[in-house]
Amino acid sequence: MAARKSGPRNKTIPGGVARYSRSQIYQKKALYKVKKATDKKTTPAAAATKTVQVKGAKNGGTRVVAVQKASKFYPVVDVPKPVANHKHAKAATLRASITPGTVLVLLAGPHRGKRVVFLKQLPSGLLLVTGPFKINGVPLKRVNQAYVLATSTKVDISKVNVDAKFTDAYFKAAEAAKPAGITEGAEKPKKVVADGRKADQKAVDAQLLPLVKGVPHLSAYLSSVFTLTKGQYPHALKF
Repeated sequence: MAARKSGPRNKTIPGGVARYSRSQIYQKKALYKVKKATDKKTTPAAAATKTVQVKGAKNGGTRVVAVQKASKFYPVVDVPKPVANHKHAKAATLRASITPGTVLVLLAGPHRGKRVVFLKQLPSGLLLVTGPFKINGVPLKRVNQAYVLATSTKVDISKVNVDAKFTDAYFKAAEAAKPAGITEGAEKPKKVVADGRKADQKAVDAQLLPLVKGVPHLSAYLSSVFTLTKGQYPHALKF
């Protein structure tokens, strides 16, 4: 007896039609003899009610109650639950136009319009800048780079030692004690600058002032205030 050639039993004939129909294959494979598995392991559903004994001759003896009692109190108006926020704010990427020593123009705050020298970026993403204080009165402070205008003027501060203690914690003001009662007409306490802050400002100014004075007209440029006159447009100016 010649061996049967290997290959699919149900070949495709010209036209893309199968040689045997689905019922013919069912008969040839004798699938009708295969017993279907009917025993499936099913986990019984937890009972929603239970029977408890009730005391008293006129109470029927037993009573069917819910396993999990419904809450007696509920809010009159549905209060939406806040969605958990898994996003974490990261430090902003420093703009390419801002490098150590770049002269910036402050656009907001009490010193808006003044020009400052950029020293470094803090871990929070804020910029550490100074006037220097002796030239235009801007002390060491933090500013957001969204509120500064970068200019093409730069100061070589490669030899300036910016202390590592100038961090975000350094600039956090201590919480003042609140008064016990309401005092109308009382004067607000004046802000007192700590001696340590003054010493740090003098140390930074002592390094920056020789560099600023070494560049012609730079001291006058930093002491002047940025303004726009009639007919001047910021987008058309080159800083």
